[in-house]
Amino acid sequence: MWNVGARALAAQAQAQHQEKHEPAAGGAGLSFDLSDEQKAYQDLVRKFAREEIAPKAAHHDKTGEFPWELVRKAFDLGLMNNHIPAKYGGAAMGSLDSVIIGEELAWACSGISTAIGGNNLALAPVILAGTHEQKQKYLGRMTAPITGDGKPLIASYCVTEPGCGSDVAGVQTKARRLKDGSFVINGQKMWITGGGKANWYFVLARTSEDPKPNQAFTGFIVEANTAGVTPGRKEWNMGQRASDTRGITFEDVVVPKENILAAEGAGFKIAMGAFDQTRPPVATGAVGLAQRALDESVKYSMERKTFGKYLYEHQSVGNMLADMAIGVQNARLATYRAAWEIDQGRSNTFYASIAKCYAADVANKIAADAVQIFGGNGFNSEYPVEKLMRDAKIFQIYEGTSQIQKVILNRELVKHRKLGN
Repeated sequence: MWNVGARALAAQAQAQHQEKHEPAAGGAGLSFDLSDEQKAYQDLVRKFAREEIAPKAAHHDKTGEFPWELVRKAFDLGLMNNHIPAKYGGAAMGSLDSVIIGEELAWACSGISTAIGGNNLALAPVILAGTHEQKQKYLGRMTAPITGDGKPLIASYCVTEPGCGSDVAGVQTKARRLKDGSFVINGQKMWITGGGKANWYFVLARTSEDPKPNQAFTGFIVEANTAGVTPGRKEWNMGQRASDTRGITFEDVVVPKENILAAEGAGFKIAMGAFDQTRPPVATGAVGLAQRALDESVKYSMERKTFGKYLYEHQSVGNMLADMAIGVQNARLATYRAAWEIDQGRSNTFYASIAKCYAADVANKIAADAVQIFGGNGFNSEYPVEKLMRDAKIFQIYEGTSQIQKVILNRELVKHRKLGN
């Protein structure tokens, strides 16, 4: 039942996305309504997330087990790899479609949501810059039907290193060209989402000592079973423990020339383009978590009494709830705008950084306020908001810290001013 309904909705979304969305003459322009298809799969994902993911979230948080069963169900529902074009077996969903799905998954558990949606970051460079042959080989295998007890394929994005995170230009992993045009990669990557489960990796490596990032790096597709590729131990993190995070070592890893993305020296541009595509999905994860924290806080405030009143009847608590609602609504709107800009075929760097920075900060503030509203119970792991507070922190760190987003925004503001925009 799940599978049939989801596949039908995915097909509808694909057809909708492929249509040209041109306003009618004198058309309505701005609208805050979701389409019927978007509402339908939002309802479908919400049901799946709340009935299947939420009840298992605490278990995976405590054990750190990778949620293969839920990942498989999400794959069967068409919730994975949904950006892949139809010609390579994907649903060709738009970015706005993706963030609608992502919020619902993250409401249930942002760690499991990351396990389900983590592929998108690795897929983005191939979608943006891959040849037809590369897309057919590496995107096509991600959408291939699974039979029996098979598991969906995972792909990972290898950019961060022990000595650099948001400072992508500081990458030290090196790739040396051989006479036959292939490359040998040596280096270490760190904090790689899905690193121990991946079938293949997108790897950014330095191929030139040129100080200009736009010429110094090259993007590669590396098969996980290539000799010299060694995943490290699973890291035990503060939050989002269902997500598999590891270091990956590349020691004399030979990569054929046909696995170079775009061209030698194009890697930095590809990596930055991928972040523009994937920051709205990260922001929507923060929105989902913030919405969950708000929902739990409202529910608790209507059940718990102090000084003869329900918590929500105390003005101080009521003001906290109001501020939480304001934050959630504004973060969602910023995220939708960043995703919508992608679907219009425009650069979304400015809006993506706003959404990612603001939603991450809001999620952390709201999760902390939820713990405060719960009081002593909020500090206890038997209540849900303690986990939300731990899970929230990473949103201010991965895929560019909140501080880096502000650096980007400052640069974009000056650039647009110079251009007279």
